[in-house]
Amino acid sequence: MKFFLDSAIVEQIQYALEYYDIDGVTTNPRHVQASGKPFMTVIREIASLVAGTEKKVSVEVNPHFVKFEDIVQEAEKLAAISPNFVIKLQAQEAAWKAIPYLAKKGIRTNLTLVFSASQALQAMRMGAYFVSPFIGWKEANGEETRTFIEDCVAIRDNYGYDAQIIVAAVRTGHQIADAAVAGADIVTAGLDVFKEAFDHPYTHEGIKRFSNFWDQTPYE
Repeated sequence: MKFFLDSAIVEQIQYALEYYDIDGVTTNPRHVQASGKPFMTVIREIASLVAGTEKKVSVEVNPHFVKFEDIVQEAEKLAAISPNFVIKLQAQEAAWKAIPYLAKKGIRTNLTLVFSASQALQAMRMGAYFVSPFIGWKEANGEETRTFIEDCVAIRDNYGYDAQIIVAAVRTGHQIADAAVAGADIVTAGLDVFKEAFDHPYTHEGIKRFSNFWDQTPYE
């Protein structure tokens, strides 16, 4: 499984690259706003961090765009900035037309805001490079999500689609593990989520106990 960092804060991305060797980055308008920088500035900075690697960066088109022509024009503009960029499109009708159009031009897409297996299926049919089922919001509203992920994986495998499944809006280490068990290709989460997922209080307790034994034992 690959780990993507869900952030547009350059310092967080640098940290995750250094300590966790993350495989890619996902951004969205909220993350860009949190960076405190203009959109074009921050995505160029992120592009420089992954330049010369195979690490992918999802960059989202303006969510106000609902017309095919506007979507593809911005997608082409963004894709030209970096070969690492995968263009994020929202799961709306114009995206179904835009995905294959952009694919023919060699522009990869990530269909985001996917909340049903049927949306995921359509994205795969049309040739999306990434498909991003959101689980955090669904769980927050009392919906079960592991079956949702399993359904997306099963559909992809049943028909041999090439799309990679990014489980998005991940909030806990348990959700990361669930996505892995369900067979998703990628999870994307914030830095704090990864830090908490990779930590455990029993580990700290074990280090404390072993340190006490170590201190009571001669070294030579």
